[in-house]
Amino acid sequence: MSLGSFIKKQFLDVLQWNEEGEGVLAWRHPMEDFEIQNGATLVVRESQVAVFVDEGRVADVFGPGTHRLTTSTLPVLTNLKNWDKLFASPFKSDVYFFSTRVQTGRKWGTPQPVTIRDLDFDMIRVRAFGMYSYRIADPRLFFTEISGTRAVFTREEVEDQLRGLMLATMANSLGASKIAFLDMAANQTLMAQQIRGDLATAFGRYGIGLDEFNVASVSLPEELQAALDERISAGMKASLGADKMGGFTQFQVASSIPLAAQNEGGVAGIGAGAGAGIAIGQAMAQGMQGAFAPPQPASVPVGSESIEDRLAKLKGLLDKGLISQGDYDSTKAELLKKLIG
Repeated sequence: MSLGSFIKKQFLDVLQWNEEGEGVLAWRHPMEDFEIQNGATLVVRESQVAVFVDEGRVADVFGPGTHRLTTSTLPVLTNLKNWDKLFASPFKSDVYFFSTRVQTGRKWGTPQPVTIRDLDFDMIRVRAFGMYSYRIADPRLFFTEISGTRAVFTREEVEDQLRGLMLATMANSLGASKIAFLDMAANQTLMAQQIRGDLATAFGRYGIGLDEFNVASVSLPEELQAALDERISAGMKASLGADKMGGFTQFQVASSIPLAAQNEGGVAGIGAGAGAGIAIGQAMAQGMQGAFAPPQPASVPVGSESIEDRLAKLKGLLDKGLISQGDYDSTKAELLKKLIG
């Protein structure tokens, strides 16, 4: 190589990355028609790592700091580049910078329900959403497994791969769990812990460190939620028993009357016309039966109590303010009519 051609060669004296692009995780320093000068300066800022790559192979890795590039600081590249022969070698190294900052506030979710095996329901489909954060933990592994020799590798590109990895890992983690879905759904922190351990291992295989992971919401598809609601309702009815369910039904009927009055057709408007109104009226009458009648001793049937005793109890209810004067007078008149004939 003549002295003239050597002088015309272009050399890099300083290699650095200012991270001007938003969301860029890996950036290759422009090397076209350039070679690195022996004694050049490599500036690696905090939250950065520089990687020297020769023909697709990682040769050296430099952490934060200012490094003087000589044959003593680049022992691997010395043999590859023949720096002692003033760049007579036709080979040149590529220099890649990697951002090791934590990528915070990243959202994850399940656009489609994920099918998992559950202890209570056998097979169910669930949706979940939350937040996570990550960083490049092993630039060498990240380069060989994901980013490769591309000039720029962005956060969006890696997260496209991470989302698929997260969904597969979540399905495996929840499916293999000994904890029922309902228990985990009620405790989202527990659910996040169950997934995070397996997810950190999956990320680590690509040189990515999982920093934080949380579950913000968990839900079932509408049709499964409706089936679950029916099952819960059936369980409540079974636990209440027949007697309590009768009172519960009467309460529901009584509660529906004010709403029915607002509808066109009044009470009958709840159902399909007058027939529904009559049925509700009968249920209401049964539910309210005994509410206005004088209380009876448990051991004495209503029909065997004397009219005198009923009048006395009726007067007692009036004195205690449990019935109105009008109720007292009308009921008293009916009882006296039966007594006198």
